[in-house]
Amino acid sequence: MDSLVFTKLFILLALGASVASQERGKGSNPCVFPAIYNFGDSNSDTGGISAAFLPIPDPNGQDFFHKPAGRVGDGRLIVDFIAEHLGLPYLSAYLDSLDANFRHGANFATGGSTIRRQNETIFENGISPFSLDIQTVHFDQFQLRSNDLYNQAKTESSRSRLPRPIDFSRALYTFDIGQDDITHGLRKLGAQQLRTTLPDIVNQLATAVTHLYHRGARTFWIHNTGPIGCLPVHSFYIRNPKPGFLDQFGCIRGHNDMAIEFNRQLKDRVTTLRAELPLAAITYVDIYTAKYNLISSTKVQGFMDPLKICCGRHEGNVHVWCGQRTIINGTEVFGGACAAPSAHVSWDGMHYTQAANHWTSNQILTGSMTDPPISISQACHRHAPL
Repeated sequence: MDSLVFTKLFILLALGASVASQERGKGSNPCVFPAIYNFGDSNSDTGGISAAFLPIPDPNGQDFFHKPAGRVGDGRLIVDFIAEHLGLPYLSAYLDSLDANFRHGANFATGGSTIRRQNETIFENGISPFSLDIQTVHFDQFQLRSNDLYNQAKTESSRSRLPRPIDFSRALYTFDIGQDDITHGLRKLGAQQLRTTLPDIVNQLATAVTHLYHRGARTFWIHNTGPIGCLPVHSFYIRNPKPGFLDQFGCIRGHNDMAIEFNRQLKDRVTTLRAELPLAAITYVDIYTAKYNLISSTKVQGFMDPLKICCGRHEGNVHVWCGQRTIINGTEVFGGACAAPSAHVSWDGMHYTQAANHWTSNQILTGSMTDPPISISQACHRHAPL
């Protein structure tokens, strides 16, 4: 090879390396998210179901808000820690009209929400009527009305509680939903039939993402579902389980297997969404691994047995749910909180304590549990494969 050819080849290789380096470094500048729009179930509901139906009672909220604050738990949820990390206020629930401020986003999540519509009422089995497709309809209405109100406003003070129209494309769109599709599917359909519906459930979530993309959304942070089999509520009625029914941490294997399969299909669908939505930056967040890592190492992390519940009383066949009052043998019994919620993983058998949510948030926000492996402050950047 003569020197001229070698020189040209060297230049081409150097240019290619430079371009690749720049492509990998696109996310070096932190993203500035002016707002968060969240879609989900009770794991991220900051007051939606409480505003729409019965308010969530004491002792929920006791350890941070010092009163019920629309959240199921003793304090903050993962979505609250996300807001804190990004320097944004806690999200007002879209359905809560009292003293709501939507300048920095809105929360469309409601407790009991599913991805697919369910043919049940909330008074039967706690299923929210606000499934994911309804939540996206709420977003459409919110975007249109807030834009109109913002443009019609005469003063800055009247605009101050409304999102700026330009911020919809710069906001972070978060999803934490799917748990109730699986838990209620196992109850109604059984494992075999539920497994056949998983592709449709995943596709409906993808439809919601695509819909928001066409409304201007560009940055998506999508949680998979957690280890459902490790929720203590599912073990209340189990007596003398067969060998292998539970894993070494007391979690129901079959439930967790279903969650793992849902997560596998969701991750694959996120990969295809990246090709279908070329301007979107989509991060898949492995909540399952983060939560299971905590459950499998509670003693090391300073927590109690993960199957121990802080709020409520569950003894034998008697169940007094968190915040509820029941007459037992002529005496009123209150489902109160334990003395040390921060030492528990489970708040009420279905939801995590603030301490467990904080621990989990610390695992995912750094990017150690995400695909691509980036912190949430870099989530607006599309990352080319290395």
